This record gives sequence, C-alpha cells and structure tokens, in this order.
Amino acid sequence: MKPLLSAITAALVAGLLSTAAYAENLILYTSQPNEDAQATVDGFEAAHPGVEVEWVREGTTKIMAKLMAEIEAGNPVADVLLIADTVTMQRLKEAGELLAYKSPEAAAYDAALHDADGAYYSTKMITTGIIYNTSAPMKATGWQDLAKPQAKGLVTMPSPLTSGAALIHAQTLAGISGLGWDFYKALAENGATAAGGNGGVLKAVATGEKAYGMVVDFMAIREKARGAPVEFVFPAEGVSAVTEPVGILKTAKNAEAAKQFVDFLLSEEGQKLAVKMGYIPAREGVALPEGYPARETIKVLPVDAAAAVKNSEADLKTFSGIFGTN
Repeated sequence: MKPLLSAITAALVAGLLSTAAYAENLILYTSQPNEDAQATVDGFEAAHPGVEVEWVREGTTKIMAKLMAEIEAGNPVADVLLIADTVTMQRLKEAGELLAYKSPEAAAYDAALHDADGAYYSTKMITTGIIYNTSAPMKATGWQDLAKPQAKGLVTMPSPLTSGAALIHAQTLAGISGLGWDFYKALAENGATAAGGNGGVLKAVATGEKAYGMVVDFMAIREKARGAPVEFVFPAEGVSAVTEPVGILKTAKNAEAAKQFVDFLLSEEGQKLAVKMGYIPAREGVALPEGYPARETIKVLPVDAAAAVKNSEADLKTFSGIFGTN
C-alpha cells in the first residue's frame, strides 16, 4: 500500500503545485495589434511555462478608458500594461497607479528610455517619418520639404485628435528649433490635411491619392516589402518616437509574474521577438529588422513625457486652431 499511497500523495502535491503555478495567471491589457500581442504572449509563456497569460487588446485610448473605469469602480483587472506611449504611462504614474519596479534588464538601455523610478520601460522604438509615393514629383528627404511648393496640396498626416503617436509627433516637432508650430502653420498654408490615424495616411499615399505623408515607420516599411509603390524616409532633422512602454499596476494581483513579463520584454530574447515583428528594438546591441537603415543613422528627437502630459490640452488646441477639428 505504501507505494500506492506515495504515488497518490505525489500526484496530489503535483496537482497543488500546478494549481499554485496557474494561480499566478497574468492579465495583460495591451494596444498591440492582435497578431503581435499573441506572439508576445506566446514568447513569454514559452520562456515561463509556469505562467499563463490572459490578454485584452484595444487601442490605447479605449484600453485606458476601460482601465480607468475599473479603477474608479475599485476593481482594476489588469496586472500589467503594454501600450503605445510614455505620455499615457506618465499620466498613470502621476496618478499613483503604477508599481515601481527596478528591472535588472534596464542596464542594457539608454536611461532616457525608462522611468527613473521604474514605473515604466520602453520596449521598442516606433518612429514617425515621411512616406512618399514613388511617382511623387519630389523625393522628400526632410520635414521642410513637405512645406515646399512641389508638395502643395499633396501632404496628409494623422490627426493628434485621433492618434496618440501623432500628438507626440506634433509635440516633438513643435519643440525643435527651425520647426516648431510655425512648421505646422506652413504645412496648413501649403494645403496639407490632418485627419484620422496612420492607416488612413498609408492608404492615401500608397494609392496615389496623396503624394506625401507623415506615418509610423513599420507600416510604410511593411507596405513597401509587400510591393506598394512607396518609400519611407527618416528625416535628417530627426524623428519622433513612441516606445510601447510596459508598466505594472500597483493593484496587480500577480506582481511577481508581472515583473517576469517586464524582464522578458526587456531581455535580449524579448527584443529579438520585437525585431521579428518588424520593430526597432529599444535595447542597445540588437540588430534592426530588414528594411531599416543602421541604428546610428536614425536620429530620435527627445520628448519630455511629464511636460507632454502638462501641455497636451494646450497643444491639441493649438493644432486644432491650425488645421481645424478632425
């Protein structure tokens, strides 16, 4: 009987351990595209087989509305957030909603790419540059080209009223000497339009409806690889970037699993997964995807997340005053 009892005991213990492991299930709220979100979860679960991830995907605006409604109701569900931009994360930090965690993987990153207190960490670089149709009358190489007579009425861009990346882009260029809000005024005077999100800009330029646009890098580079008649330019003056930061909610029920998730995304393995998806890795020393220039040739312009939070309402009003409400 003893061997049988021992076997039964072992099975029960194994069952309890398995239940305990999966009691650490992780709930992720993300704004990643569905395919990317699934690949991220699959990669993490493969590296941490004792953790199972449940994930909810919406655009950053919608996922934040869901989260804030839960917080106000006193029942936040998510353990960890992986969303588009640091400005949104900074708002959460200032509201006291994020858990400070000092990831050991942060040593491999530029200090500007993560919060000094460990509230959030950038996981990739999604820059906004210039897309142009190969039949365009001028090959644009810099931002000022979009305000030239050759581009009159031929430029489109996403609206900051719709796109968070577009707002950060506008705030970034507005703070650069030689560009600023005067640059946006010159674009408007030159017949540029601003409406919708990045997808609409990509479609307009790829179909030839417009010759030039401002768009996030991976969309244009993927579209070119599929055979679309477009080129993407990283302007010499520099590009803005959203960095898809990850952060842990202070109310996380599974904080330890959430820390493992953060470490995985920042690890070399996690960054190579981002490259496989077609994004610029945030971690130094990891090669860029095919179709991108060398990392050192891409000048990423700085943005102060705290200042961007403070100035967002005023900046939206300024943009609306120039282009109207779209």
